[in-house]
Amino acid sequence: MSHSHDLVDSRREHSRTLTVAFVLVAVFVIVELVVGLLSGSLALTADAGHMAADALGIGMALAAAVAVNRSRPDATRTYGLYRFEIVAALANAVLLLGLSAYVLYQAIQRFASPTEVAAGPMLAVAVVGLGVNLFMWRLLRPGARASLNVEGAYLEVLGDLIASIGVVVAATVVLVTGWTGADSLVAVGIGLFIVPRALRLAAKAIRILTQSVPAGLDPGAVAVELAAIPGVVDVHDLHVWTLTSGMDVATAHLVVGEGTDTHPVLDRARDLMKDAFGISHATFQLEPDTHRGCDEIDW
Repeated sequence: MSHSHDLVDSRREHSRTLTVAFVLVAVFVIVELVVGLLSGSLALTADAGHMAADALGIGMALAAAVAVNRSRPDATRTYGLYRFEIVAALANAVLLLGLSAYVLYQAIQRFASPTEVAAGPMLAVAVVGLGVNLFMWRLLRPGARASLNVEGAYLEVLGDLIASIGVVVAATVVLVTGWTGADSLVAVGIGLFIVPRALRLAAKAIRILTQSVPAGLDPGAVAVELAAIPGVVDVHDLHVWTLTSGMDVATAHLVVGEGTDTHPVLDRARDLMKDAFGISHATFQLEPDTHRGCDEIDW
């Protein structure tokens, strides 16, 4: 099976995974929010808010995945809608940062004015939430290695998993000692835990959207390898970027000696990019060394 077919199958599997995760999160948000408000638990309410953000984020990720699966390149979108996946990942990161700020603000307010917390219902729902998040964590973990979009959903669920553990601990402390400050303390922990992961996700998305060189790839090494192909005398106008998760793209101008058979050059260049650098979509412009003008482009 070709690399492109593998990617299509992988993205369809990601869509199915995101669908299951979305349904689970959406249902549990309602349960957690109701119990959080009735019990007076800020940690539980914050976790419900986090899971609501998860539901929205996973919903956007799912919509992006569906759009990517159904999109086809056309006259107006020559690359289809693959970038939707990255836009959704960036939106998730912004959403997470906003949620973190809200939780931290509410926690500070609670420290100033402590509120009664019904620890029993809080603990029961937190335990169920922990089980739900463990299931979703295992469900999304494989796809997070292959898709930035799924990674965004995975990071949200991972944050919820840690938050659920914190809520269980807080509920236990309140139940045993009566100290309601544990509830606000865990809420602060949830907020702080979200920030670095959201920033990392945003950085990855922005790197792709600005068409930066894929992480770990050295354009200089690519140019050297291409220049070493028999018949190639120079390489210029080399560009390497990521279209979306798992899809790196490259273009380059290869200057060949006069009289060089270009077919072997193209074959070697194509195989080199795929085998040595993992780029199966590379476009090359071959120019005889007597040609002038193509190397004068200044951007």
